[in-house]
Formats: sequence, structure tokens, C-alpha cells
Amino acid sequence: MLNIYITSSEKKCGKTFITAGIAATMQSLGYSTTVYKPIQTSGIEKNGFMQSPDLTFVKTIDPYINTHFTYLYKYNTEPLIASEQDNEFIDIDLIQSEYKRITTVSECTIIDGDSGILSPLADNILTIDLIKKLSIPILIITSPNDNAVNNTLLTIKSAQEKGIDIRGVIINNIPENCDKTLLTSIPRIIEEYTNVKVLGLVPELTNKYSPEDLITAILNGIDVESIFNVKIEKLDFN
Repeated sequence: MLNIYITSSEKKCGKTFITAGIAATMQSLGYSTTVYKPIQTSGIEKNGFMQSPDLTFVKTIDPYINTHFTYLYKYNTEPLIASEQDNEFIDIDLIQSEYKRITTVSECTIIDGDSGILSPLADNILTIDLIKKLSIPILIITSPNDNAVNNTLLTIKSAQEKGIDIRGVIINNIPENCDKTLLTSIPRIIEEYTNVKVLGLVPELTNKYSPEDLITAILNGIDVESIFNVKIEKLDFN
């Protein structure tokens, strides 16, 4: 099954950007793809309706990607706090049911997590418990900053303690002037201190870019086959 849960070691590392890029890549390879956002905080009100900004972004990259959310909150806070403020509480059994339904109609399902894996969702339930319940592997997104190693190792350790399959780490938003020593050291240390591989390095796309530019960045910078742990014949261009 071509399913993955994309999470991040910190905020603003471009998790949804990578989600959209991988989804658009899989769609371009001919796989029917759905991006599922179980919980969206910081919803945007437009024309009297609440919209998911993350799923809206995915649609701007490829309008043919299927998108779906279960909970949409207007507050830009942790999911548990947002659910309490909106008085609509999170039921992970409902999320599991909707995930199962989506996977029956999509060849590739990508879950875009709203927060880190230790974020609370309900009483005594963390995001990591939801991931375990879904029995889905995770992909961790980080960025090349001073906290990248610490935050990534903490995420990996927490996931491993729960027996969650970690497919790898992607380092995203790499600026053109990124310190070369930092960029070399982060992947090395992550791989030395864990059994988790760094599967890709993705540059920061600062100017206006096309969906094709994003797909090219994904194909050139990321080991897509290792993300899904499967040989993708459509990636064999030779």
C-alpha cells in the first residue's frame, strides 16, 4: 500500500509543501492520490465557509489530487486546544474509519499531520497514538537549523518506542547560502545516532515556482521509492 503519514520535527519546516510535492509526483506517475488532513487548525473563513489552507495549497499544485479533512478548526493552536475552543472534540475512531474508506479508493494516500507526534488530541490521546492506531509508517520533515538534530532525534525516539515504522527523514527548505558544514553534519548525525535514513535534501524554492518545478525538486532530491518501501516501475526511466 502506498500510504504515508508526514509529520515534522518543528513548525514552519515546509511539511505541507513536501506533502503536496510528493502527492503531485505520485499523481503525475499515474497513481490516484489522496491527501488526507485528519485535523486542520488555523482554518480560513472565506465567503461564509471554513476552508483548509493546507488542502487548498495542495489543490493549487495539482487540482486532480483528491483531498479530505475530518476536523477543521479556526484557531491556530494545538489540536486539543483548538477542539476545546470550537467545542468539537476529536474522535480518533472516526479518523480511522475515514482513513480506511479513503485507502479503498486511492492507490496512494498521504496523511498531512497538523502537528508533531506528541501533540495531544483528546484526553490521554496523543498524535502518536493515532498514528499507531492507523498502522501507517511516518516520514519526518525537518529543516537545516540549530535545533534540527535534537528535535529530529526526539521525534524518532518517541516513534520507535511506540513501534512505529519510520521510513526516513527529509531535510527541507535548504537555502542557497546554507552553511555547508551544518548541511553535512545534520544527516550524518541523524543516521549515526539512529537506524533511520535521510531520504532527501530539498532546496528552498523562494521565487514563484510551477507545479513542474516542485515535482522536479521532489524527483531530484528525494528517494520516493524508499518513502513507500516499494519498487515504483514508473520511476524507472531507463
